Amino acid sequence: MSKYSISQVLKGPIVSEKSTLLADTYSQAVFQVDKAAAKNDIKKAVELMFDVEVDSVRVINVKGKTKRFGRTIGKRSDWKKAYVKLKPGHDIDFASA
Repeated sequence: MSKYSISQVLKGPIVSEKSTLLADTYSQAVFQVDKAAAKNDIKKAVELMFDVEVDSVRVINVKGKTKRFGRTIGKRSDWKKAYVKLKPGHDIDFASA
């Protein structure tokens, strides 16, 4: 897997209160990923980009909200979220990555 395809699979980390708690407690990281990405693609991309070993990957399809924009009704895009569990002894530091 090349660096170009890694950048297409991983859109970016999701930093929130819940993801910080998961990182501290269960050694998990949360990423926004491409809608067409499979679990194996996500696992390979995280291992290559951050030089860690991945234990498991869970994926969630998040539906976009329906919102009003003035008089018209619009819809935000659907997106995919991945919870990546790391093997013991591995950690991702987003500040240095």
